[in-house]
Amino acid sequence: MAKGRGGFGGGMPGNMSNMLKQAQRMQRQMEEKQKELEEKEYTAAAGGGAVEATVTGKKVLTRLTISPDAVDPDDVEMLQDMVIAAVNGALGQAEEESDALMRNISSGLNLNGLPF
Repeated sequence: MAKGRGGFGGGMPGNMSNMLKQAQRMQRQMEEKQKELEEKEYTAAAGGGAVEATVTGKKVLTRLTISPDAVDPDDVEMLQDMVIAAVNGALGQAEEESDALMRNISSGLNLNGLPF
């Protein structure tokens, strides 16, 4: 049986080896950046700052601050809406940064040589 570059017995072609190394490097970068993102905090406010929410990169709510001026027993719905808006705003910031990071890392990956 002939030992060609693409055969099973001929070893890995140089291009495939480079792509494998590149994928492994990208995986390490993603893991490092993901850990950094998980440790960051994102804060958003609603109602002109009356409600402020802070979440982690793991998308866990860690702090919620409500100004006493925002507490109106006759308008609980508005307070609820402000809380939801602040939490969703902070979560959105975390998601946007994570997505941008993944796009940045994957943009350097050259997939032109793959057979699919």
